[in-house]
Amino acid sequence: MLTTTTIDAAVRAALEEDAPWGDITGEVFVPADARADAQLRAREDGVLSGGEVFARAFTLTDPGIDVAVHLGEGETFAAGQVLATVSGPARGVLRAERIALNFTQRMSGIATLTRAFVDAVDGRTRIADTRKTTPGLRAFEKHAVVCGGGSSHRFGLSDAVMVKDNHLGVLAGAGADVTAALMAARERLGHTTMIEVEVDRLDQIPAVLDGGADIIMLDNFSLEDLRRGVTLIGDQAIVEASGNVTLETVAAIADTGVDVISSGALTHSVRAIDLGLDLVVDGAAGEADSRSDGSTEGLADGSAAGGADGTADGSTEGLTDAWSRAAAD
Repeated sequence: MLTTTTIDAAVRAALEEDAPWGDITGEVFVPADARADAQLRAREDGVLSGGEVFARAFTLTDPGIDVAVHLGEGETFAAGQVLATVSGPARGVLRAERIALNFTQRMSGIATLTRAFVDAVDGRTRIADTRKTTPGLRAFEKHAVVCGGGSSHRFGLSDAVMVKDNHLGVLAGAGADVTAALMAARERLGHTTMIEVEVDRLDQIPAVLDGGADIIMLDNFSLEDLRRGVTLIGDQAIVEASGNVTLETVAAIADTGVDVISSGALTHSVRAIDLGLDLVVDGAAGEADSRSDGSTEGLADGSAAGGADGTADGSTEGLTDAWSRAAAD
């Protein structure tokens, strides 16, 4: 789902968007031969997703940058833990840092939220995503769901037949019979293609079952009606529940006996996890640290020789003469 080709295309586009004519701050302020070491550090607990994407942001910017990711996809981390290290030409590190963080923070946020949903149902049902993803980034966000222990629903419209309420509305307006339409669709499809039908009332289920649907989605059903739907469908089709699924409600929905719970919130309402890139620059007079995260928090560590202040944020502003000292070594 998330291939190197997909990663490179999206990361290149993001880098181009961020610096279409170059990073003027780095080019006029940072010595060309300056080097930097950096650590990707967690500011809170979470689940990692996007390690390869993080690395490619740097190596596509400058092949001379070395990146080591210390955790695998889907592994948990704790606040304060170092997740990856970066070393190479300072201009490239600073140019790529915001893009690398943007991808990894969002993907890890999705993985972390998904893991919370998965833990809440405790193996009683499968947690799945939806097509409610950021345009152009579906492969990244669905990959993150899988990293969190969830399952990917169909990737797109080409993967499976999914008859939703508007499709049923069109059929009704044309005076067509749902059962007959489903049977006719089955005749036109390959034997490996699944048919899912979304219903929002119990009385719609029998016609869908008669049409041979493989999956029936019970959309925005009450808990009582979910139980009734599960009983009515039995083992004739996979039962999926969707609509108003939150961390507070997902356990009760799982208790109804549905096979799958899908939630758009996994991707469209997620909060990016708080990760920061801590830069460490070695100079003859001492060491200067700077932190870059979503809040552009800065840490300055003054040395006995006079101190060097530094902040690195999304605009790569605020280096100090520590860079000059480093370049001269």
